[in-house]
Amino acid sequence: MTPGTPLLLVTLAAVAFLLFLILYLRLQAFLALLITSFALGLAAGMSPAKLLRSIQFGFGDALGFIAVVVALGSIIGRFLEHSGGGRRLADWLLQKYGPRNTPWALLTSSFLVGLPIFFEVGFIILVPLAWSLARESKRSLLYYGLPIACALTVCHAMVPPHPAPAAAAQLFHADLGKTILYGILISIPMAIAGGIGYGLWIANRIYVPVPEMADKHVPAESIANPPGVPQVLLTLLLPVGLIFLSTFVNLSDPKADNLFTLIGHPFIALLLTTLLTLLTFGWMRGLNKSQISTLANEALVPIGSVLVIMGAGGAFKQVIVDSGVGPYAGQLLASSSISPLLVAYFIATALRIAQGSATVAIITAAGIVAPLVNEIPNQSPELLVLALCAGGTILSHVNDAGFWIVNQYLGMTVPQTLRSWTVMKVITSLVGISIILTVNALR
Repeated sequence: MTPGTPLLLVTLAAVAFLLFLILYLRLQAFLALLITSFALGLAAGMSPAKLLRSIQFGFGDALGFIAVVVALGSIIGRFLEHSGGGRRLADWLLQKYGPRNTPWALLTSSFLVGLPIFFEVGFIILVPLAWSLARESKRSLLYYGLPIACALTVCHAMVPPHPAPAAAAQLFHADLGKTILYGILISIPMAIAGGIGYGLWIANRIYVPVPEMADKHVPAESIANPPGVPQVLLTLLLPVGLIFLSTFVNLSDPKADNLFTLIGHPFIALLLTTLLTLLTFGWMRGLNKSQISTLANEALVPIGSVLVIMGAGGAFKQVIVDSGVGPYAGQLLASSSISPLLVAYFIATALRIAQGSATVAIITAAGIVAPLVNEIPNQSPELLVLALCAGGTILSHVNDAGFWIVNQYLGMTVPQTLRSWTVMKVITSLVGISIILTVNALR
């Protein structure tokens, strides 16, 4: 089919078909993306052989980099969780900040823990701190719970090596080091606005007592021989530090090929950190070879479904490119006054609101948007990735698993969760896209 309005309409119909499969038929996102990729390719007039090559290449190209990054990050997070290192760091920061600044200590520790650990895992690790503090202070549980939840969810959506931003960075051909750096810098004001600004404000208006499930919780202090704070900080910051070191050393020659290029590549930076994690959080804590291997295997099991969704998102993107609609739509966008950043943001927002999962929304939106904007000159792929992620983190409500985790662990009613957690998510998203648009205007 010749690139033009009919092909654009076919692609829009394919996106509608994708939403129908996910929302109405409740088809798993991987299957929905794969089926839609075939449907779009055939409807666009691609030959069967070309379509198969396109899907195979797109799937492999998406996973060739991201699978390694996500797998290594998951192993690091699993050992940090198992060792009790996250809780040890939070307790240390609470001491340092003092009672008056407890929410800031919780926000800081949650942000650091959230860099390698998935939202759900980090929240379950740290929420007992909120229970304990709320019980002692007689304050609303939201005063302590929302700073924890906000920092973790912002990191999960905005900062690689978390699956969604890492996959989007790959599809947009963004520099991962810059994406991590920009993601962290933008996430900090997002977390402060949502977790401290709105979180403490709403905590003074909604009193939430400590839930009954807190009484059945086994305290984290029961974990024997948790790692020291320096070990935890080194593990959390080492991969980011190595990536930044390489970027700084090679600043004058981005195509340099030297030792710093090697150790600063995300593969090596995360691999070195993983080996250090196995040593300090495994062997030095008395785990034998079998136990260390078991923990590593446990870390890899949950990411299987995420990885195939990433691959299918890459396949969908490649079909859009190879059918000709990507370059055509890109030319239309380039000649219009619409900011590609807002296009990315609103498409991710629509998918997030419609189907619930931030990870699925960001990866699916990246597959749709990347072929359209990669052809537009003078665009920062890193800012495009983060605009997409900011849209994908908005408006968590009853179709999102994260909504129910916060609802249950903080013991809230559904209206209370909507007024606190959901509104907080909207605020963080709007702050994020505002910063991104400002930075883009100034560069």
